[in-house]
Amino acid sequence: MGTLKKIAVATGAMLISASSAFAADIIEPIPEAPIVLGGWYLRGDIGMSNQQLHGDLYNSLMDSSDNVEFLDDGSFSSAPMARIGIGYEFNNWFRMDATVEYRGKADFSALDRYEVTDDGDPTTWDGSNDYSAKKSEWLLMANAYMDLGTWYGITPYVGGGVGASRVTISSFRDVNTPLNGVAYANENSEWNFAWSLHAGLGFDITDRLTLDLGYSYTDLGDGESGDVRAFDGTNTVNNPTEFNDLTSHDFRFGLIYKLY
Repeated sequence: MGTLKKIAVATGAMLISASSAFAADIIEPIPEAPIVLGGWYLRGDIGMSNQQLHGDLYNSLMDSSDNVEFLDDGSFSSAPMARIGIGYEFNNWFRMDATVEYRGKADFSALDRYEVTDDGDPTTWDGSNDYSAKKSEWLLMANAYMDLGTWYGITPYVGGGVGASRVTISSFRDVNTPLNGVAYANENSEWNFAWSLHAGLGFDITDRLTLDLGYSYTDLGDGESGDVRAFDGTNTVNNPTEFNDLTSHDFRFGLIYKLY
């Protein structure tokens, strides 16, 4: 009986040891995925702006007419744009950058007609104004982006930015064909608060290089021409023409190069 007890004790010890090892293998914790920390990156982009006069076109001389009607509220042509910037990627989800952007000259045109005295007859007009100008900007922005995960090397993102725009109005002309009148204004620049909303896709080319296809809605603030003068240079009233609430739908593509 002594020998059987020894065998039973040894067998039990072996079973307990094996069970403990098996249980340890089953309940061994799964290691957490490490948080990938980022670093500095450089970016460069080119694209096209599609701008709107979201507010109105205004000149103090309009106040001298009882009735002004815009036949064309005003529109801009598309214009090229380019920007460079430096940024920091904090982790897989969040990054920020600062950018400097030049937005090329966009052609502007608008048309109104007016009555100096409203005679109640909608078919009689005293004159018209055919407006034209060019607009360009420098845009300084601080941007933040939220990356929404990566699938097969493609990363969608959303973001926003705030900064300042320097809006320049140049080559302003006002042609009054019925009255054979021509007016002009010198170039003028105005600084404004600016903001943007961003969305896009990043395509990984290498572990350091990303192709960025992006869209931005940008509010540029207001623009203003120099004082409007008659063709002979006379200026009896300080009357720059205001371009109120300038916005733009921007499409661009660029490259982001990680320095880490």
